[in-house]
Amino acid sequence: MLTNGVGYEVRLPAVVRSTYNAKQIDDEVELYISYQQAEKQPKPVLVGFNSEPEREFFEKLLTVHRIGTSTAVEALTIPIGEIARAIEEKDVAALKKLNGIGERAAEKIVAELHGKMGKYALMSEGAALSAAEPEDLKKQVMSVLVGQLGYRSNEASQMIDEVLHKSPDISSPEELFEEVYRSSKKLGSGEGIRGINTGGP
Repeated sequence: MLTNGVGYEVRLPAVVRSTYNAKQIDDEVELYISYQQAEKQPKPVLVGFNSEPEREFFEKLLTVHRIGTSTAVEALTIPIGEIARAIEEKDVAALKKLNGIGERAAEKIVAELHGKMGKYALMSEGAALSAAEPEDLKKQVMSVLVGQLGYRSNEASQMIDEVLHKSPDISSPEELFEEVYRSSKKLGSGEGIRGINTGGP
C-alpha cells in the first residue's frame, strides 16, 4: 500500500482477501487498519479490514489470553458474523476449525468473549461501512444495525422495539445488542419478531 509515496505492508486475513478476487490492478480500495505493536513484537504490524466492525472484532479477539496478532489473522478464514455466532453459542467445535485454533484456545475464546459478541453475531456479508452518530440508546444501536451490519431501517427498528418492550431496563448498547441477537435466534422456531430477515438486506 502506498500513501504519499511511502510504502506500507498490510496483512489481510483470508476472509478479507477473498473480497478482493474481483478487483483489478490499480483499483482503489479502502481499508480499516488495526495497528499492532507489542513488547514481544517490536516491529509494527498493520492488519486491514473491510469495515469498522471487522476491525473491532479482531481487536476484541486479541484481548483473549495468548491470542496474538498472527494467530488472530490466520484464524479469520470465515465471515466474522459466523465466528461471533459460534462464540455466542459456545460452539467450541466450530471454533476449532479455524486456522491455528485448537481446543484449549477455542475454550478460552468462549470463556473470555461469550456474552460480548451480539453486535458482531448480527453481521451479514456485504454490509455497508458507515454509521451516523448516535443521539440516544436506540439510535446508537440502529445506526450500527443499519449503517454497519446491513439491516433495513424498518427491520432494525422493529427488532429493537420488540426487545425494549420486553426488557425496558436495558441501559447500554452492549446489552441491547445481546438481546437483539438472542431475539433473532428465536425466529427459526416461529417465535420472536415475524417477517424479519436476520441475514441482512
